[in-house]
This record gives sequence, C-alpha cells and structure tokens, in this order.
Amino acid sequence: MIIKSVLPVWVAAALFVVPAPVHANDQIPGSPQTTPILIRGATLHPIEGDVIERGSLLFEQGRITAIGRHVRPPEGTEVIKADRKHVYPGLIEPLTDIGLREISAVDVTIDRDELGQRNPNVRSWVAVNPDSELIPVARAGGVLIAHVAPGGRFVQGQSAVMMLDGWTAAEMTLLAPSGLCVAWGTMQPNDKDSVEQARERDQKWREFDEWIEQAKRYAAKQASESEPIAEDLRLEALLPVLRREMPLIVSVDRQSGIESAVAYAVEHDFRLVIYGGYEAEACADLLKRHNVAVIVAGVYRLPMHRDDPYDAAYTLPERLRRAGVHFAIGGEGSGYPGGASNVRNLPYHAACAVAYGLPREDAIRRITLSAAEVLGVEDRVGSLTVGKDATIVIADGDLLETQTNVTEAFIQGRRVDLSSKHTMLFEKYKKKYGER
Repeated sequence: MIIKSVLPVWVAAALFVVPAPVHANDQIPGSPQTTPILIRGATLHPIEGDVIERGSLLFEQGRITAIGRHVRPPEGTEVIKADRKHVYPGLIEPLTDIGLREISAVDVTIDRDELGQRNPNVRSWVAVNPDSELIPVARAGGVLIAHVAPGGRFVQGQSAVMMLDGWTAAEMTLLAPSGLCVAWGTMQPNDKDSVEQARERDQKWREFDEWIEQAKRYAAKQASESEPIAEDLRLEALLPVLRREMPLIVSVDRQSGIESAVAYAVEHDFRLVIYGGYEAEACADLLKRHNVAVIVAGVYRLPMHRDDPYDAAYTLPERLRRAGVHFAIGGEGSGYPGGASNVRNLPYHAACAVAYGLPREDAIRRITLSAAEVLGVEDRVGSLTVGKDATIVIADGDLLETQTNVTEAFIQGRRVDLSSKHTMLFEKYKKKYGER
C-alpha cells in the first residue's frame, strides 16, 4: 500500500532551503603556563609607569613576577628575544557583543537579545560562543579582554568581562556579572517624538521607578524574614546594583540623558557608567562630582548632529581628558552594543584620538588600564605590574600604527594562537599567486 501525503507549499519549500554554514574557529586554546617565561630586550609599556627601553618582563604560573632593565630569571626559564619589539598589557574592549553575534545578516548566528524589554536576569556570559571566528581576529589585533554585554531596547541584562581564549565560556570569564545594562536613551525625549511615543517613554519611567522600589522591598523582606521568601530572578538581578556591588551601565549620548542618568543614580545611590557619551564634555563637572566614568563608544564615527564639526567624535577623548573625566575608549563606533567584527580595530580608534590631540601613552592607557578600572578588574589586568595576570601582547612596532603586527600574546601566561580566518586566507592567496 502506498500512502500519499500532501505537504503545504511553504513546508515543501523549506525542506530545500539549506542555511549557510557557520564554521567554528580551528584555534586550540592555550595550555596553562608550566615554565617561567622572560621577554628580554623589548620596549615595555607598563602603563602605571614610564616606558622602559630595552627592558625585560618575567612571568610565572600566569602572573607577572618581575619587570625592569635587569631581571634575573630562574633556572629553566624560556627566553623570548624581543629586540626592537614592544610589549603591552592585553588591550581591553570596554563594551561589545563579541561571542554573541557572528554574522549580522544571519539571524541564527545572533544571540545578543532576549525577548521582552525588562530582562535584568539575562546573563550574557552563558551565551558566549568560545568558537566564534571573530575572537581570533580580535586577538590578532591585540585585544585579549572584552566586556561582553547583551542587547535589547530597555533593561538589557547583565554583562561580564571575558578573556578571549578558552574551551568554554566559564573558562573565559574573568568577572561576572560586571554590570547591569540599560538602554537609557530609549527613556529620553526626542524632538521628533509623537504624542504616543512620549506617552510610551513616560510609561517606561514609571515602570522603571516601580521596579526599583519593588527590588528594595524585596531586599528588605529578604533581610527581615526568618522564613525564605519566593525567589524572583528579575528582582534578584537588581540587588547587586542596589548594594553598589556592580554598576548600572547606561547607553546614552545626549546631555539631557546623561544628566538624568546621573540624577537617577545619585537619588538611588547607584554606581554609574555611561556608554556612548557623545555629549559628555558638557556634563564634565557633574560626572567628576559623582565619580561617573564614560566608555566612549568609538572614536572613528560620524558627528551626531548636522551642525557639529566633522571631527567632533575624533576630539572627544582629548576634550574629556582636559575636562578631567575618567573614561575608556571603545572600538565599535556605533550601536549598543555595536559590531563584534570591529573589535579588532580598537587600537586604531585610540590612534585616531591621538591624531586629534590625545597624548599617545594616554591613548594606550584608555584601552588598557582605564578600561580595567571602569570595569572593576584593574587588580587583575590593564598594566604590566608585578602580581597581575600575565595577559600580554608582543608587537613588532607601535600598536597604534596600522602596519604593526602582534607577534605573540599570552592570557594568564597561556600562549595564544594568533592565527585566524584572516591569516589563513592571507597564506592561501599568497601561495596561490606566488606560485604563478
């Protein structure tokens, strides 16, 4: 007996649609350091001190143990001769969705947004893909640490500071959670808002206020009740912010939005970090008074207003430095969080700021130690300091120059594979055209 069945046209068509394959990277994570390693004869950029010419750096068991002109290594030390090379702490991308987004045009490779608009319990680090093709590319640019944040239209979720090497997301995690991310700009009025849009914004404010108050009552009840209360994951996620254990990270560019975010944080005694900060200079005194740091969302980007100078974004870091605002430089340029594929360009955003006034060593600080300070991991990374993790980049020149290549890198003393899809394609076509 032959059983006949008729499939709907759309089902039949779907059977013949084969999605484009998304391949994992082939790099094997580094093994734990087993022998001491000495980098000798390089130009060292400690960040927390003056540049050391022809210096040496020793690290053991994943930690820096000595730095200076004359370092005596223990017996059995591996020596890396680094004459005419430069050594930096691993660069830090202060906000990105690397590991959560692979190909922007392919929906199934994007895992940065959760359904709904209030998701404080979302944890970005559990969704990070250690096999992302974009991670080796970022490492090849000197970026070894990334602050991975979820996306979304309102309360986006919790972020984490991740090391860009490891078999699993758990192995890669340096600090989690590191902040609660909120798209603050969506709560601010816009000149083009309709009456309905303005009403929606007011409703968001009321919801957010009520939510914070609920979290405070929830915390008070937890502290006073002898019997355990029913757990609310969303309210639980807000408690570290209420206790000032982690900051509220708000994405906002306009002066009015920055001022309202600071006022809200002061009212509720929150720690606050501004992401974006295009008009932060206008709020410099306010930011300094309340110790609010800014993550500049890319330097090489277009002006936000039609009547702005063409170089408004390029000069922002130097203007913030002169104003005394604590800030770090990001490398994604637009969006919240922006394109993960652009993390590799982080040093060139700092270089653009140098071209428009920011001192060179200060620019390097803004993508290393300053970023670590903003994210709360300055005791582990961000500078070449004895006792900190041996998260180190060796380059054949000034890392802010586009012709410079990273020759070696270490994360907590583990040697990192610097090959990537880019280097493999380069070798492939060099061979192809070199043989003809």
